[in-house]
Amino acid sequence: MDWLPTIGEWQGPIYLRIVDALSADINSRRLNRGQQLPTHRALAQALGVDLTTVTRAYGEARRRGLVEARVGQGTFVSETTARQAADIPVQVKIDLSMNVPPQPVEANLDLRIAQGLAAIRSEASFSAYLNYARAGGSDDEREVAAQWLRPRLTTAAPERLVIYPGTQAALFNTLLALTSPGDVVLTENLTFPGIKAAASRLGVRLVGVEMDRDGVLPDALAAACRQHQPKVIYLIPTLHNPSTTTLSPARRRAIADIVRQYGSWLIEDDAYGFLEPSVQPIADLVPERTYFAASMSKCIAPALRASYLLVPDLAAEQVMRNNLQATMQMPPLLMVALLTHWIRTGVADQIIQAIRNEAIGRQQLATRMLQGLPFAARPAGHHLWLALPRQWHGAEFLADVLRHGLAVVGRDAFAVGDNAAQGVRVSLGAARNRAELAQALQLLANTLRAPPSDIQIV
Repeated sequence: MDWLPTIGEWQGPIYLRIVDALSADINSRRLNRGQQLPTHRALAQALGVDLTTVTRAYGEARRRGLVEARVGQGTFVSETTARQAADIPVQVKIDLSMNVPPQPVEANLDLRIAQGLAAIRSEASFSAYLNYARAGGSDDEREVAAQWLRPRLTTAAPERLVIYPGTQAALFNTLLALTSPGDVVLTENLTFPGIKAAASRLGVRLVGVEMDRDGVLPDALAAACRQHQPKVIYLIPTLHNPSTTTLSPARRRAIADIVRQYGSWLIEDDAYGFLEPSVQPIADLVPERTYFAASMSKCIAPALRASYLLVPDLAAEQVMRNNLQATMQMPPLLMVALLTHWIRTGVADQIIQAIRNEAIGRQQLATRMLQGLPFAARPAGHHLWLALPRQWHGAEFLADVLRHGLAVVGRDAFAVGDNAAQGVRVSLGAARNRAELAQALQLLANTLRAPPSDIQIV
């Protein structure tokens, strides 16, 4: 046989040992994408186990997305992804509405989580992470995070870093610290729905600033500052959600100058920054007035609720730490310990690189399938922004593709004001695999190229 798992080094039931060995061999590239695996019977005979054990192992591996069964052909290593089926409404066959990273086989999250937790347990035991702790992270956790951020953000310092349970919590608490009800916050005229929700809860008024194909316009931002005297400017300069733009160095310098000139605070949402690691954050240009949030949700997985918030000074660090303690007490200690272990050992960078590679592959697929249609994208982004022609109203387009089982998100979810262009965000990372993504992209292309009555289900 081409593959025989080594199950003696694994613990637990035999069927799970087979799955763990399979996952490890995929991660080490002993097994390649698309490689055919032994038949159930052949593997059972080779391992000296009963047939039902192997059948159960292959079933569990399929559930985890490690393998796929092809009728009449056999079992093969998954071509694309390790994502399991989502719990989505019955009418939705493919849900590309949530902007999540893909989970390629090479990321091997199941095994790496198990190994990371085992290492944590051997070093300190789980009980060390089951009590209350200082809000915002320990000195060691902040030092490790600051060192990790420093190649991109030279001003990163552990004493100015607060670890939050996700960027949404960090954004809410930052607005809570910097604004009062009725204050104005400037954003791009298309922006992250989470900042809209936070502003609404806090009674803060968002004002959208005009963008072009290269991102927010510095002249428009300066004019809005003169008119509204905003307390805060909130921007997503890298792989903007939803437009996909990444600001040029010149625009970043111009924005830093505007922040200084008008005395506003900048919240820089760097959710996607690790997908374009060579880009210098604005926070490096105006650190004394910037709250910089780096998230794990978009570069590894949303459920790893840890976000690193770098604040301007020690006084701001104390305020943000107090706000965290008053609203959520602390970040999830075991999750932060796992991420700290991954960062320290280099595993985090390996996972992010695998996810970035898969994102690049999906963007290349989208470029081929949407050829000739107007859309914006970046090579390693998790989403694209698909412009709608004049004959399509956003709500009608969303309803049309939803009737055919596809969910995407339209402009209204992101718009601040009325002057944003019509379009839809297509979250490429949300598809379980490239085959499912190709099916969704084909439907989008068909919808835009043909009258609605002529669309065929694909």
